[in-house]
Amino acid sequence: MLTFAFCLKFMKRGLYILLISILFISCSDFQKTLKSEDTAKKFEMATELYEAEKWNKSYRLLDQILQQFRGKPQAEKITFMHAMCSYQLEDYYIASFHFDKFTDMYPQSEKVEEASFLAAKGYYHNSPVYSKDQKETIEAIEKLQLFVNEYPESTYLSEANTLVKELDFKLQKKAFEIAKQYNLIREYKASIKAFNNFMLEFPGATLKGEAFYYRFDSAYNLAVLSIDYLKEQRLKDAIGYYNALKKTFPNSEYMEATSIMNEELQEQLNTFTTKS
Repeated sequence: MLTFAFCLKFMKRGLYILLISILFISCSDFQKTLKSEDTAKKFEMATELYEAEKWNKSYRLLDQILQQFRGKPQAEKITFMHAMCSYQLEDYYIASFHFDKFTDMYPQSEKVEEASFLAAKGYYHNSPVYSKDQKETIEAIEKLQLFVNEYPESTYLSEANTLVKELDFKLQKKAFEIAKQYNLIREYKASIKAFNNFMLEFPGATLKGEAFYYRFDSAYNLAVLSIDYLKEQRLKDAIGYYNALKKTFPNSEYMEATSIMNEELQEQLNTFTTKS
């Protein structure tokens, strides 16, 4: 008499074989369709695979029939699905290219807003880390801003604005780190100039408080290390940067240290006043 455990094991094995068989048949059908000349069959299977989120297989079929359906009623759907498959496969350069193409070809489509957003988001995904060249980051911000301007009531608006803020911070971070690096290598004049440019370019920067501190620190070091005929004016400049820091960020974590630095600057400046 068969035990329950044996029956269960037999059923599991049978189910496993059945699943393998279905998978094999499915793959076999896909390969046959892929090699066939039946564009209608390819379109049907590509749609089924797309709906099942089998992005790679769907893309391979759609890529074969994309040109063949140009000008036909199915072309709009195929073009969108082809772009979406690229996006889901994380081939963002290609995806953005095809979504942009879709919006140009089908401006009245019900999918045009989604395509416009995903085209812009594709550029966002291609934005590199802040330490690298930020050409693609700038391009992504421009694309997302264009989307926001064109679709101010879009359901994607909140996400688009969040992405813009994230990209903008990346630009801030790069500019900030360049200015900070000048400070670290004791190129104090270059650091002050870079931080001034940073504040002009990013007036609402998240890193503004730190920028005020490092600008003052650079001015402080430039002043105390200066030769006499340059020192007085540089001391005054540094004190001015301290006052700007204190006024703008009175609760800065750097206030205790910078107030001591400022006292030193004042003492050195007093020696010039005494001499005169």
